[in-house]
Amino acid sequence: MSCRSKARFLVFFILVLELPVAQAQSWKTLTGAVDTNLRGISAATIPSAGHIAIWASGSHGVILRSLDDGATWTRLSVAGQPDLDFRGIVAFSDKTAYLMSSGEGDKSRIYKTTDGGQSWEQQYTDANKSLFLDSIGCVSEKRCLALGDPIDGKFLILQTVDGQNWKSLPQQNLPTALAKEGAFAASNSNLVVESESELYLVTGGFNARVLHTNDAGKTWSASPVPVAADNASSGIFAITRSLESQIVAVGGDYSNPTIALRIAAVSSDSAKSWQPAAQQPTGYRSAVVSANEKSFVAVGPTGCDLSNDSGLHWKPFSGPPLNALFALDANHIYAAGPKGTIARFLVALPK
Repeated sequence: MSCRSKARFLVFFILVLELPVAQAQSWKTLTGAVDTNLRGISAATIPSAGHIAIWASGSHGVILRSLDDGATWTRLSVAGQPDLDFRGIVAFSDKTAYLMSSGEGDKSRIYKTTDGGQSWEQQYTDANKSLFLDSIGCVSEKRCLALGDPIDGKFLILQTVDGQNWKSLPQQNLPTALAKEGAFAASNSNLVVESESELYLVTGGFNARVLHTNDAGKTWSASPVPVAADNASSGIFAITRSLESQIVAVGGDYSNPTIALRIAAVSSDSAKSWQPAAQQPTGYRSAVVSANEKSFVAVGPTGCDLSNDSGLHWKPFSGPPLNALFALDANHIYAAGPKGTIARFLVALPK
């Protein structure tokens, strides 16, 4: 389907999965039965319409957008690129969004639309076979960063300061990777851009670390995290920060997703030190978001978990397999997963 196609498809089904009433947690499935594994999800308010614009992206070149809080959806695409794996998307409105594909060399790309996905401008790619983009994050529409796997022993960090041109941070400002260390392009959540100067990124593959800079990459601190990192398929997959500055990291081993050991860890001192969650999530988790000051939601292919005490204790609840999360605010938390699943989290969170 071309990028100019406006064909809409109806919601395949709406399904609500609930725990006991006392917990008041549920997922409302907004769409499904699409031949794609969604790994990118983002949302933005549309002030003029009083609605939420939801964007999602995934394999087979699929991009989905809703302008009415998920009631109906439009399937978009980048013209001539049906096989790209779009693992990251950042939305600013119903018209403007960044899109990132992952893959070796020129399969990794960054696009931008300013006309609601009718057209996409390719802003970055490279034929270097070592290039592999993992995630993208933004401070504003003009200031964004993207994380890539290590090249020549250093993690690649791209940035744009004008919303159009991308270039790497200076070589001397790129953080050094340990042997066999990398990053996972699982949910577009292993990069947290706090401000123009502050950035967190997480690693995996025989190492589980959080790298932090508060001077725009001039200097970096690195801290080991008690999350499983025993092989190439394990490590930290996602990181988030609450309004109270509690940081939560989640991960595990995606090749053994039911193992519920060393999945989550927390930090209350800007990632200087970490402690494991006292009660762990119930399996590998690829994404986590802060729902409010104390509450966090984590998801993965085997289920979902909720913590209401700053990530120290996690409790499972029913839900579909999911890959990625995005929290616009406490009342608008969205998830994306296999088979084109997009869902909204419904819960009565403690104040």
